[in-house]
Amino acid sequence: MNIQQILTDVVILFAGIFMALMGVYYILKNDIQRFFNLKEIELNKESRAHLLPLRLQAHERLIIFTDRINPANLLVRLHQQGIGISTLQAGILNEVKSEYQHNITQQLYVDSITWNVVRKLKDDTIAMINNAVGGLPADANGIELSKAILTHMAGIDENPYDLTIELVKKDIQRLF
Repeated sequence: MNIQQILTDVVILFAGIFMALMGVYYILKNDIQRFFNLKEIELNKESRAHLLPLRLQAHERLIIFTDRINPANLLVRLHQQGIGISTLQAGILNEVKSEYQHNITQQLYVDSITWNVVRKLKDDTIAMINNAVGGLPADANGIELSKAILTHMAGIDENPYDLTIELVKKDIQRLF
């Protein structure tokens, strides 16, 4: 045998091996991808199973938060006989801010639109309280502030606290 024949046989042998490996690759490629896709789906199902309770809890906490910062509920909880306007205002603002800080991490588990509505509701509640205080005389008492706030709430066509709770409920329904 001469060297040219040996080189030709080696090239043909490597070409055959290369083509065989390419054939095996294309045959197994779909199976390998399917295997990794199934693993990814399993991981997604597991992570969803772990996240669902956290997401539901976050929605529950936002409903509680919304209910607790509702002025009708705040005033019942914080009102005391003979309380001054500045004391009641400070108590309401402190309560709203404290509740918000307690629930701020819930934004991780809810839709960003829902969270923005909840945050805006908190800001609007604070602004409403401050505006009500600004519209009263300096010698007003807590009862007058309560009346001003509740009168303002009665004048609103749709209760923003109820609307926010309905939005949170809709957000929950999208999970299922």
